[in-house]
Amino acid sequence: MASETQPAEAPRTPPIVAFTLGDPNGIGPEVALKCLSDTRIRELADPVLIGSAAVVRAHAHALGLDNLDIWPVTDPSFEVAPTRLKIIDSAPGKGASVDFGKETAEAGQQAFQAVRVAVSLAMEGRVDAIVTGPISKKAISLAGYGFAGHTDYLVERTEPGAHIMMMVADDLRVGLLTAHVPLAEVARVVTKDAVVAGVNTIDASLRQDFGIERGRIAVLGLNPHAGERGVLGREESGAIIPAIRYCSKGGIMAFGPFPADGFFGSRAFRGYDAILAMYHDQGLIPFKTLAFNEGVNFTAGLPIVRTSCDHGTAFDIAGRNRADEQSTRQALYLALDVVRQRRYADNSL
Repeated sequence: MASETQPAEAPRTPPIVAFTLGDPNGIGPEVALKCLSDTRIRELADPVLIGSAAVVRAHAHALGLDNLDIWPVTDPSFEVAPTRLKIIDSAPGKGASVDFGKETAEAGQQAFQAVRVAVSLAMEGRVDAIVTGPISKKAISLAGYGFAGHTDYLVERTEPGAHIMMMVADDLRVGLLTAHVPLAEVARVVTKDAVVAGVNTIDASLRQDFGIERGRIAVLGLNPHAGERGVLGREESGAIIPAIRYCSKGGIMAFGPFPADGFFGSRAFRGYDAILAMYHDQGLIPFKTLAFNEGVNFTAGLPIVRTSCDHGTAFDIAGRNRADEQSTRQALYLALDVVRQRRYADNSL
């Protein structure tokens, strides 16, 4: 019986990967279908959609895929023909509708229930990884759920302790010390303990998830010019620099703090295995500028493997066959890489 904080081992090949549909009125189902319509992916992964078959068929119709063979199952390990696409109904007995481009309570409920089912499957060891589709925070709120997004819910369910949102594109890995924190509150959250925890979590993830034993971690400053020695702010001298020194004494290769603009503008990031940004836009603006359609949202520190595309619901183009599935495909590839690396690490113990 799997514990609530540690997924059971499930040494399967290829890995079973759950794809949550995301908001049914957004582009989540579209990018999932575009990604999984390439049957060559079945050589790498055993995918299963989590959500409503009616929603999938509505999006398939919008894509001109009316002949798509959707196969409802109750067990993610159920084997079907390579041309079929498995789906587990996350809300059996309830109808489901699609209203492209609209943020509704019904859509928020559908999106949340798919995530709930997928996390349960992962914690029980019945799937090896989750690729989450984009959700609407407003729709989730309209449905009455008190979660700001995927990460809050995942953390509550898995109780990982330290965790961090990390954006990944090949060798570019950007972790966010504060993710969905209002800018007016960021400085209060940037403490020595928080920075130490962020660096430690990234270092552990580099080893466990990416196979990098002695990763070089760059830490960005909070203020312009990294505080300019206290002239433009004291968070660097009071919290960030002491945290870097503490981590370095513990054997972690942490460096900085670096002014964010010059660090990315000069391409200095190429010399590091990961970067710790102090707040959302400081890390995500340069990341998405460099790798918008190829980036992946990865939650480091979780006992289960979860990745996601790096874009939102894109309600303005939902149902128009205009969404690019490349980020979802990369999310799948990263999930598979992390699953393999964790299996390798477990077998090496």
